[in-house]
Amino acid sequence: MSEFTRVTEQPSRYRHLEKMSVHEILTNINQEDKQVPLAVEAALPSIEALVEAIADKMLSGGRLFYIGAGTSGRLGVVDASECPPTYGVPHGLVIGLIAGGDDAMFKAVEFAEDSKEEGWKDLEKHFVSDKDVVVGIAASGTTPYVIEALRECRQRGIITGSITCNPNAPVSKEADFPIEVVVGPEFVTGSTRMKSGTAQKLVLNMISTSVMIQLGRVEDNKMVNMQLSNEKLVDRGVKMLMEKTGEADYEKAKSLLLKYGSVKAAMEQTVK
Repeated sequence: MSEFTRVTEQPSRYRHLEKMSVHEILTNINQEDKQVPLAVEAALPSIEALVEAIADKMLSGGRLFYIGAGTSGRLGVVDASECPPTYGVPHGLVIGLIAGGDDAMFKAVEFAEDSKEEGWKDLEKHFVSDKDVVVGIAASGTTPYVIEALRECRQRGIITGSITCNPNAPVSKEADFPIEVVVGPEFVTGSTRMKSGTAQKLVLNMISTSVMIQLGRVEDNKMVNMQLSNEKLVDRGVKMLMEKTGEADYEKAKSLLLKYGSVKAAMEQTVK
């Protein structure tokens, strides 16, 4: 295995950013961002392997945990929090943990990512077990909070995955299913909330969406189990129900949808 180098910390390809016009800044950022989906494409086999492992565990009653620090942790929390409203799954089926706790979502908690014990302790609070899958997210691939949590999981027979933006990263060594999306140096040197964050977000979208489809939470291309938490989603649900059942009366379809709480449940009752 080649020597580990933090590509994410390498100097930007661009110099004297402060002398650039706004147009130049935006154009150069866009040029860098174009590399991200290509890097994700190269990692598709690794992503597929992790998705299949997660789906197998969740179909057997397990849960999915994301664990990370800083931007990586926030992205995991966001992806986890969006699963219940989008797919109608229970809160707690997908769990996002961030170093420093909830406060770290809004304000950096100093040195939280450096703790070697807190990651596992945070998982223990949710009674993690070998029924579950734990995915560590770390752009650098060197975050102690994440690495030590995954190491403890593996020692206890818990399946682990990782998402990093450096090749041969330490976090990958602690993952049964490592994903390395190498997007190169950032436009602002070391600012991994940029390309690295975008790459991690794309991978997380792929993981949760693929898993939820495998769990039967999508029919055709529709979110038939979504929570009806605002008027936009109610309207979307009504139109889905009308399309699926052939019901031409908007208000009647809306009444059915609100009565049964989801497109899927309303469809099932209509078929009966």
